[in-house]
Amino acid sequence: MNIKQILLTGILIAFVVAFFQMGLYEFLTLEQIKMKQASIEAWVEEQPAEASVAYFLLYVVVTAVSLPGATVMTLAGGAVFGFWWGFVLVSFASTIGATLAMLLARFVLQEQVQSRFARQLVALNRGIEKEGGFYLFTLRRVPIIPFFVINLAMGLPRIKI
Repeated sequence: MNIKQILLTGILIAFVVAFFQMGLYEFLTLEQIKMKQASIEAWVEEQPAEASVAYFLLYVVVTAVSLPGATVMTLAGGAVFGFWWGFVLVSFASTIGATLAMLLARFVLQEQVQSRFARQLVALNRGIEKEGGFYLFTLRRVPIIPFFVINLAMGLPRIKI
């Protein structure tokens, strides 16, 4: 592991620890969103552009760092912004966040995983290089595999962004 990978890993770990230590995960629950729904909706009505940008950026960060709460944020997006605008925000934010999570996993873990499990990953790498999009599409359809696990796992093989 080089110094950049160690530094990035340290920053990510510090961010996740701070997220849980400061109790920020409590804000990403259905109960909290429901309790603050009226004030959130008022903010969206008063400042729709700022609220949309804040929601979008928060969603990207939560997804990129694989923090719990993406499901709640998806539901909240539809409830607060309405179906169509919530759909647009969630679609783009989740795609950007998932891509960033994949790139983080690739930058930090790919080298170690590929070298350590090279023999076991030959067939998987070959299949993903040939039909990576189909692999990813298929994994996204399996509801038992969490969104963040797929995001991180796709950073390990050699799949095109």
